[in-house]
Amino acid sequence: MHSILKTSFAAIVAAGITATVAHADAHALSGDLVIFSDMSNPAPRAVMEGMVERFGEMHPDLNIELTVIDREAYKTQIRNFLTADAPDVANWYAANRMLPYVEAGLFEDISDMWAGDMGTELASTKGAMTIDGKQYGVPYTYYQWGVYYRKDLMEQFGLSEPTTWEEEKANCQTYLDNGIKCYTIGTKFLWTAGGWFDYLNMRTNGYDYHAALTNGQAKWDSEETRATFANWRELIDMGAFIDNHQTYSWQEAMPFMVNGEAASYLMGNFSVAAFREGGLDDSKLDFYQFPEITAGIPKGEDAPTDTFHIPSGAKNKENAKAFLEFVVSADNQTLINNGDNLGQLPVNANSSVDDDKFLNEGFDMLSNKAPGGIAQFFDRDAPAEMAAVAMEGFQEFMLFPDNLDDILARLDAAAVDIYAK
Repeated sequence: MHSILKTSFAAIVAAGITATVAHADAHALSGDLVIFSDMSNPAPRAVMEGMVERFGEMHPDLNIELTVIDREAYKTQIRNFLTADAPDVANWYAANRMLPYVEAGLFEDISDMWAGDMGTELASTKGAMTIDGKQYGVPYTYYQWGVYYRKDLMEQFGLSEPTTWEEEKANCQTYLDNGIKCYTIGTKFLWTAGGWFDYLNMRTNGYDYHAALTNGQAKWDSEETRATFANWRELIDMGAFIDNHQTYSWQEAMPFMVNGEAASYLMGNFSVAAFREGGLDDSKLDFYQFPEITAGIPKGEDAPTDTFHIPSGAKNKENAKAFLEFVVSADNQTLINNGDNLGQLPVNANSSVDDDKFLNEGFDMLSNKAPGGIAQFFDRDAPAEMAAVAMEGFQEFMLFPDNLDDILARLDAAAVDIYAK
């Protein structure tokens, strides 16, 4: 199912939409621009249509055709349309999710676009858009992960936000001594354990090793990966996590923190609304960046990133590049990510964010405090089959840490088959 929208300049005027000054002065484009998008849910679709309208106003001689495809259907169709009759611009995802299309020669190398100001303005996401030193698309939105915690509990026990692993464990011990679990988590659907592995591995071994592991270029049964699990086991052996977490979804694990039975939750920023609805206002809820484990390793962050690409078979590549430049411009990023639209983080460091404490903290962290790189989250960075097997292993480890040898052997065996496909 899909629909086709062509720019309606009458609608643009009626809506009072004005192009940004920076792009209004750009040279006018002509010809065609064909865009395929998976932004089919109501709010993202309105954002996509709005961008097409504003870009069309800037270039009245350009014929823009937008096809919006159901998000799940898009996933099954993308390889076919990239191969058969490619559009000029297509939505997708960063990092390992774009790797198959890069390796198949279906996404255009646009490293030349990143060589100028764009590379500086989008520096926090460059690693996620890079394969073998080349960039194959641009991001348009992302959101942060981090440790969301009960600020009032931290203050009650005279603690402060930890910046090192030793401080993290010391805080945890204080909570445990007072009958409070350090972390809530629901691993029923596995992916939350993937978040813990992401952070522990990036902080123990660095973003580059983590990327090599999820790309099948490193062994699971290695000194580096065992060090990650050893750090994880320190928390498990302390009793840091809530009991029976394997029976809870991520939402079902939230009341433990809301009720004060757990002090924190490693989670994405999408959880904030639910915490607030549960009664945690900003005097009780706060956020900190996952602390350093191995000294000197640049911090990497999980920030799932949605992207635009130029297919290699595109017929109007210069028009497509101009559209991508518009998408990532500071003003457009501010607009499409505000609370009335996507309600997420702009990828351009020169953009501004809504006056929300957590969006502002996340924007600052990802723009200025994530020099190691931006990961996409385990089940996006690893192939789907590998992610499923590995996250089952992560949950098993949290329940039965003595099974580590078997888990690592199983993951290495699975990797041989999965990455050979």
